[in-house]
Amino acid sequence: CRYVGLKEGQWHFQNLPFYETGTIEKKPMGEEDIRITMELLRKLKPQQVYCAGDFADPHGTHIVCFNVVLESLKRIKAAGDAWINDCWLWLYKGAWQEWALEEIEMAIPMSPEQVMKKRFGIFIHQSQKDMVPFQGSDSREFWQRAEERNAETANLYGKLGLTQYAAMEAFVRWHY
Repeated sequence: CRYVGLKEGQWHFQNLPFYETGTIEKKPMGEEDIRITMELLRKLKPQQVYCAGDFADPHGTHIVCFNVVLESLKRIKAAGDAWINDCWLWLYKGAWQEWALEEIEMAIPMSPEQVMKKRFGIFIHQSQKDMVPFQGSDSREFWQRAEERNAETANLYGKLGLTQYAAMEAFVRWHY
């Protein structure tokens, strides 16, 4: 968090109960996970929430996290909290896949300097550095996959006649 310029107090580590299983495969979400997440969302009242949208990850963390966030947002909306009407849920893909061009609803262009900053940010993230445990037949490291995916997205936009950037991060909005 410090690497991207956030100051102490601007980040929140949930440490949700489902995550602490001691195994690769995580427990399903529980009521305590939802309660903790609702409490944080109500405290922050965010306009945007970002979740990993690659739900096929072998350890299941991404889909459980998404379900916790989604259920929390739905319950807050059902309770009538006014701020929730301006809160959008965005999904991004991991290093292995990208959204189909026609599915992308928001694309953030990246300069070469931002690409390098993202690379070094990945290096700092303990579970993403070096070789990835669930890479399948692809021998590239996580940062290489991510950079190539982002560069290819930018190339696709360039082929459509839009400005050519070094890379683009793509997002799809999830309506809840």
